[in-house]
Amino acid sequence: MRTAQPTILRGGLALPAALRRWIDALAAELFDPPDVPPVDFSRPAGEAALVGPESVSWRIFKNPVTLFIGGVAAVILELAEPRVREGVWRHSTFRTDAMTRLQRTGMAAMLTVYGPRSKAEAMIAGVVRAHDRVAGTTSGGVAYSANDPELLDWVQATATFGFATAYSDYARQLLPDELDRAFAEGEAAAALYGAVGAPRSRADFDELAGRLGPGLEASPIVIEFLGIMTSLPALPVPARRFQKLLINAAVEIVPEWVRARLGLGPEWRLKSWQRPLVFAAAGLAERVRLGRSPAVQSCRRLGLPDDYLYHR
Repeated sequence: MRTAQPTILRGGLALPAALRRWIDALAAELFDPPDVPPVDFSRPAGEAALVGPESVSWRIFKNPVTLFIGGVAAVILELAEPRVREGVWRHSTFRTDAMTRLQRTGMAAMLTVYGPRSKAEAMIAGVVRAHDRVAGTTSGGVAYSANDPELLDWVQATATFGFATAYSDYARQLLPDELDRAFAEGEAAAALYGAVGAPRSRADFDELAGRLGPGLEASPIVIEFLGIMTSLPALPVPARRFQKLLINAAVEIVPEWVRARLGLGPEWRLKSWQRPLVFAAAGLAERVRLGRSPAVQSCRRLGLPDDYLYHR
């Protein structure tokens, strides 16, 4: 019986075909919520996305490891804002069905960056309609609405900050102008969501964080969220222990002053010997072309080679 030949990857890496297929299936599952029809990112042929394939965003979002890290960091920052925290925790299924919620969020991110413009716009319009029903009053007596432009700006800002920072810190360092471009490239999607004041540069993010900073606060919900993400079966059993490292890597990129405000101490930080493990995982994900990934499928939709995003 012949053994499968390894797939040679850029940078001198080699993966057996069976292992590559397993990783491909695992990554695809993260963006495949059970209650949402599957999206074919390879169709319709030629239809542009909200951002182009030459963008920084297309490079960032192809890496599932840093997406996971950055997504967790973004939610930590969101939950630090009491109005956002109450809206997310009271009006979502995170507590009862975190995996499905994670998959929905992942699919929304993929559609926003890679999806055909018509499908991305339809998805965002659906989210906006759903947000119309999300409103209430925080435990501190402050009214909130999911479609409040200020809160939408913060959610958009934290998402870009999380994904771009995780990619730059753990996979491939972004130059300052590339980091600014990552924020600017979200403008079209942000406008569709109603986040008309979302940051368009890292300096804009710092200004918004400084303005909202006095209102950020610790909450048991932040610790509960981290506990849920640590125990969530997002990775297969053999790799489950590694999941806590990814959570800690997410806490690591949250600005130090926010970590202090939230009471996220050393137990949530990476140890020195753990950092190389996270770098290795993110580096591997940066070089493995997954045929079922939205990134590769979207390149095919636009007539680009599968490795287009892997040699830039």
